[in-house]
Amino acid sequence: MSRRRISVVGAAGSGKSTLARRISRQLGVPYIELDAIHHQPGWTPMPENEFRAAVAERIACEAWVSDGNYRGKLGDLVWRNADTVVWFDLPRPLVALQLIRRTLGRVITRRVLWNGNRESWRDIFTLDPERSIIVWSWTSHPALRARYVAAQTDPAWRHLEFVRIRSHRDADAFLDELRHSG
Repeated sequence: MSRRRISVVGAAGSGKSTLARRISRQLGVPYIELDAIHHQPGWTPMPENEFRAAVAERIACEAWVSDGNYRGKLGDLVWRNADTVVWFDLPRPLVALQLIRRTLGRVITRRVLWNGNRESWRDIFTLDPERSIIVWSWTSHPALRARYVAAQTDPAWRHLEFVRIRSHRDADAFLDELRHSG
């Protein structure tokens, strides 16, 4: 398997963006952060047709690494063009801990994310999964896990190599494998 068009997926806060950037650097290929495309100023979602077109343009090249779970808006676009899916499948409590730490850090430092957006204190303390990334991640984790377990045996995806990463140690081993195979 060539591993030149890689989709990194997983629960919010699992570390998929960090892993995707590391893979991108290791392979020397473009990194496509789907959140940065999707979240316009004021957290306004990019209209679906524009989002699909923007992503299609970026994945038209021969090698790339993307991260994100936008299957509802992108459909099969990314996976149809990928050769590998790297699923960062960390345990739910670990993902929650990482996400709480990351979100608190971003709020405290007022770190600007994509297109001028920042996370807010108000969104940390709400139980609304549409406002809180922490609640969203916790509640969506089981469904994402079921989706990716099923995808591995779905004939529609037989062209894909699935790499399931269950720990940070596994992620380091995968990167080491990439380093020695290229």
